[in-house]
Amino acid sequence: METLTIKGQSLNKLSNLCHTVAVEKGFWDKERNIGEALMLIVTELSEAMEAHRVQDHENFKEELADTFIRLFDLCGGLKIDIEEEIEKKANKNKARPYKHGKIC
Repeated sequence: METLTIKGQSLNKLSNLCHTVAVEKGFWDKERNIGEALMLIVTELSEAMEAHRVQDHENFKEELADTFIRLFDLCGGLKIDIEEEIEKKANKNKARPYKHGKIC
């Protein structure tokens, strides 16, 4: 089995890589239900929260990785230039007032 090289890759390259693996494993054999894909991302975050709650640091890190893998797969599948989108949103956030008027 070939080992994947992740460190030093751009976000778009990671998106393509994660999507390629998901395609190879059959997760894109038919049109993806985007709502379902988004909820699978939320599920990974819920699993990370549970690992944090029980102080399982190793599982916590694994679930965060699963979250990114699912996000990158979705971006790759939808052909989203996530680097461009993050840059646009970060600049928008930078122009906002302190805490955007929120208390937390």
